[in-house]
Amino acid sequence: MGGKLRQLRRLTEHQARFLQANVTGPIKMTVPSPNQFPAISYLPDISGAFYPTRSDLLAELVSIIKQEIAALVADGIAYIQVDEPRYSYYVDFKWREHLRDLGEDPGKMFDEAIAADNACLEGMRRPGLTVAMHICRGNNESKWYAEGGYEPIAEKLFNSLTVDRFLLEYDTERAGTFEPLRFMPRDKMVVLGLVSSKTPRLESQDELLRRIDEASRHVPIENLALSPQCGFASTAAGNLLTEEEQWRKLELVVATARKVWGGS
Repeated sequence: MGGKLRQLRRLTEHQARFLQANVTGPIKMTVPSPNQFPAISYLPDISGAFYPTRSDLLAELVSIIKQEIAALVADGIAYIQVDEPRYSYYVDFKWREHLRDLGEDPGKMFDEAIAADNACLEGMRRPGLTVAMHICRGNNESKWYAEGGYEPIAEKLFNSLTVDRFLLEYDTERAGTFEPLRFMPRDKMVVLGLVSSKTPRLESQDELLRRIDEASRHVPIENLALSPQCGFASTAAGNLLTEEEQWRKLELVVATARKVWGGS
């Protein structure tokens, strides 16, 4: 028993409506990239009866995510973020080998992933709308799944994706150096994920300031921002931090950002 995917309801309507009813400032909503699912959910013996290839499943998912983004734009949401963990496959040798073991060509999949994300965003541009892409390396319950610097994907990814800003994880040495940021177009923002959402240890502000300065050698300081490397709860299970520890992290981000970029 089975069939093709059929959307029964909006993905984020409940959350968007709640925020619009309770928040006075701009609202940010997050949607998953369609690339999140074919790599991990496609089972040839089951999925193959309805989607002969992962590419066929991806095309179906693009239509669903695109409709959701269009609905958020129509709702007047000012900031839409696409969460994309799967680009990390292409910086990590073991995951590239995993894709080959599945019979896939990592290079072809990478190009197809960019095209899929761009297809979701096509025609969505509106005055006042910010579109961002978060590239995740795993975060659920303070775990991670991919390592490797951005160098193998940086030039093509940064110059091809039709987003306004990139949220990049840089909380550990697993993410490599800031040098790949040299490929970042000058009209895009880079949000440096320097504060870990995985561990309770509070980062040193001096260290954050040093690393922001280091990143500014590749991207102008006015095109940089600061954030936690990921959310504090990728799933309902959350991460291994208390609520108080999370607030201390956020306060550190705000205080550091004010020190670098000013503002109140």
